[in-house]
Amino acid sequence: MRENSSAASTVDGNGGRVLGHPAGLFVLFFTEMWERFSFYGMRVLLIQFLTASVLGANPGWGWTAEQAGALYGTYAMLLYITPIFGGVIADKFIGSRAAVIVGAAIMTVGHASMAFDTPLLFFVGLGCLVIGTGFFKPNMPAILGEMYKLLPEKKDGAYTIFYMGVNAGAFFGMMLCGYLAETVGWHWGFGLAGIFMLLGTFQFWLAGPLLGRLGILDKKTERNKKTAIHNLEAGETRHNNFTAIDVLLMAVVGIVGFVYAFNDPLSKNNVLDVFAFMDTETFRGQNIMVIGALVLFLILIVLRIQRYATVVRDRMYGVILLGFFLIFFFMSFEQGATSLVLVARDYVDRELTGNSLLAFNLMNTLLTIVPLTIISWVLVRLAKATWHKIAWSNIILFACFIMIWAAGIWMLYNEFTAEKSAIKVSWFSILNSFFIIALASSVSKIWDSKFNPTAAMKYGYGLILVAIGFLILGYGAWGAGDGAKISMIFLVLTYLFHTLGELFISPVGLSYVSKLVPARMLAFMFGMWYLAIAIAQKLAAILGGQVETIQQNYSLSHFFLLFTIIPAAGGLLVMVLNPLIKRLMHGIK
Repeated sequence: MRENSSAASTVDGNGGRVLGHPAGLFVLFFTEMWERFSFYGMRVLLIQFLTASVLGANPGWGWTAEQAGALYGTYAMLLYITPIFGGVIADKFIGSRAAVIVGAAIMTVGHASMAFDTPLLFFVGLGCLVIGTGFFKPNMPAILGEMYKLLPEKKDGAYTIFYMGVNAGAFFGMMLCGYLAETVGWHWGFGLAGIFMLLGTFQFWLAGPLLGRLGILDKKTERNKKTAIHNLEAGETRHNNFTAIDVLLMAVVGIVGFVYAFNDPLSKNNVLDVFAFMDTETFRGQNIMVIGALVLFLILIVLRIQRYATVVRDRMYGVILLGFFLIFFFMSFEQGATSLVLVARDYVDRELTGNSLLAFNLMNTLLTIVPLTIISWVLVRLAKATWHKIAWSNIILFACFIMIWAAGIWMLYNEFTAEKSAIKVSWFSILNSFFIIALASSVSKIWDSKFNPTAAMKYGYGLILVAIGFLILGYGAWGAGDGAKISMIFLVLTYLFHTLGELFISPVGLSYVSKLVPARMLAFMFGMWYLAIAIAQKLAAILGGQVETIQQNYSLSHFFLLFTIIPAAGGLLVMVLNPLIKRLMHGIK
């Protein structure tokens, strides 16, 4: 009962309420906002910096798209694997709140390292970001879930507010870090991301008195009892221990996957190729090894799932099928971090003058000022409710917003005083966050109506929407090259359709895992889910790295046709499998 009473004290007034929710929610909101500001602010620069010419006013490293994609793919892949370990460490050893602080501190070091113009510190920075994200990413939602344990009726609204913070941070991070990097210098953009990560860490740490015992490691006897009861109700009567074969397969797959993740960028930059001895005329050795590892991994999954009771086994196969189609989605959708960045830079007509420039600047002003005003108002509400308990945390938040307002006004002033201007490459990346904020509530209403589709149909619609986005861009790119450029409206429409596809797929995936899998298996299956996303991130970057090669040998439209076919085929296939997936779910909706 001690855990419940502490949670109750936090929820029932340990700092008052803001907009009808515990004030602690908005501490998490702003912490997540600054972390996402830093993360996406850095991410939007990475491919640009690596592929920028080594000569010029704002030099980069001059890598090819293939080389940059290999490094980015490994980085993105690891970002979805380390949270599996970060969640386990938090649950068993240090607690969620300490894990968030540790992760944020490590990420601050990572961003700071990338602000210095040296290759060694750049790679140290990427490593710190991967490790820090592993601690941070799984534990913020864990604290939020604990906060609303006694307020289930408000949980959906709380997660909606929380994810608005995610998208607000991504929006302003890509806008401001991108603008600073493209106008002043890459490492200034990396540095700005680090400043807000540092301040966000202090803001969360100093808000401890408001959070009470939330996220503090405690005995979980009661939760373990509930888990055992849930397993019995689900038909699980025995523990599925790992066999010697299971352990051997996990070791082989883990070692091969880990070596491949680093071998890919190293080999493509002519540094080292561990698997070169297996190269053939048709396939590279590393590709043979990783395909073999994936086959062994599938064997491992099937062996484990087959040991469960029939209903549980079927539902877990349903999760695996949805995870498979998730790969189709992310390998296409995540082109926004790789190939679409290069397309926006090199092939889209971004030059504006006269009335067109004025219209864009007015629109960009609204995009900047309106959300900043709304979030600043939320900050004032939070400060009024919590100043007596966490004054220093609020002071740091006010300092952050003063800097954000100053950076935004500086950006707008520069653009309004320019006679002609090119839209910054990073500006297009903010469209995804903007469309999510604008459209999420409308799409979510479908899930509460009689038109709510099944899981497979949601995936099918989402994948087809992504395919339509690439089809539009492929049409716009027809004939591009040799001086002809794509109208920016095609890229804007692509991001619109991609965001609609994301809203059909991304928010519902983990929800189905939690509904279909017994509580004792949740950690394992969430790990499998994140592993599917990790594989998709790597595939996305590898395929995105081929944009220059395909453009030179065929055309840019051929590249986008490829990414029209992949998600469209996946979408049609998952819809065909809808009856099978419904049957495997055994009544879960």
